[in-house]
Amino acid sequence: MNIEQIAKTLDTAAKNAQSVPQISLSTPITEAEAYAIQKASIERRYAREEKPIGLKMGFTSQAKMEQMGVHDMIWGRLTSEMLYPNMGELPLKNFIHPRAEPEICFQIKREINSAVPLSEIKNYVSGVAAAIEIIDSRYENFKFSLEDVIADNCSSAALVVGDWFSPNFPIDDLKIDLLIDEEVVASGSSAAILGNPWASLVAAARLATQYGEIIPAGSIIMAGAATSAVYLKAGHRRVSAVVETLGEVILDIEA
Repeated sequence: MNIEQIAKTLDTAAKNAQSVPQISLSTPITEAEAYAIQKASIERRYAREEKPIGLKMGFTSQAKMEQMGVHDMIWGRLTSEMLYPNMGELPLKNFIHPRAEPEICFQIKREINSAVPLSEIKNYVSGVAAAIEIIDSRYENFKFSLEDVIADNCSSAALVVGDWFSPNFPIDDLKIDLLIDEEVVASGSSAAILGNPWASLVAAARLATQYGEIIPAGSIIMAGAATSAVYLKAGHRRVSAVVETLGEVILDIEA
């Protein structure tokens, strides 16, 4: 296996918005190898002067874990080029088959360099916010295995984060709506994120530590989807998420 070559293939697919076949169809890979490919692929972005800004969590619902036949979450890396401003424009031409997910985002105030229990995790956070993640698998037909999606940086493509609120705001069971062109297309609750979004942050600290990653102060952590992902396509003008007490976050869609 050539980890660097596979990383280059996936990075080029993301950069050029052109899909590629699943890796696992031709080259069996382990979960550890998949994370090594992910890291090598993101390092190519760093070489282009993108900056690390945080992590995203995936498979944060029991249903999704069962669907994929796994028993733990997965995680990916976020870079500066993925972050769009609230009320900014999202150019669809930069993506292959983008989908939107409403989420909760955390802002980290203290370096996390070890696992942190749920009872203490709030001490590491300066803010919570409504957010949208745009996922965009680089694989043909949005089909992949567990190892494929990890190697592809867990389909990370873009994100937008709303206003920050005190971490003392209760976020364990907030109503969340995803809207396209002002019409609700998916509804859920923050409780869909591991029963409590704070549990997702605990998992992020554990998994980052397991893979030798430090979460620096100032990082953001995307907690995972609160609803099913919704496909964004030509003709859509706006995608937004409304989170109870945390407000709204918006991206205008540029065809």
